[in-house]
Amino acid sequence: MRIAVRFKDDVAILSLSGRFLAGSDGPYLRQKVKDLMDAGTKKLVVHFADVPYIDSTGLGFLAGARVTVQNAGARIVLSSLNRHVQKILDDVNLTQFFTIAETEAAAMALLSQPHSTAIGAIQEPSKTEAKGKKRSGPAAGA
Repeated sequence: MRIAVRFKDDVAILSLSGRFLAGSDGPYLRQKVKDLMDAGTKKLVVHFADVPYIDSTGLGFLAGARVTVQNAGARIVLSSLNRHVQKILDDVNLTQFFTIAETEAAAMALLSQPHSTAIGAIQEPSKTEAKGKKRSGPAAGA
């Protein structure tokens, strides 16, 4: 797993690449998120475009990162999840705890909105969408 941190305006973008497996990846990423929050970051995008697989370590990181971000009064958006990663999140019912955007640009747009508006803009997919129809709009998920 490789991690790149960059900033666009006031948003930290944590780009992940590689398989997210058990080992040192989880603690290292958790520390990265904590360091960003300690430095005053209030908006975080975790970009998954180059993550083909995630296991329980990755799920643990996501849950822990969400708590760290929430405790810091910040916001987190997951972007560019592939089908496998999205399915794993759905299967363990973690999707409902995250704001998920289809692209990094959509994640940036969500974070530029006032907090209550951005959260309210993300809805669970309807039963029709859940049966395989493509979700529309700049973001999908919960």
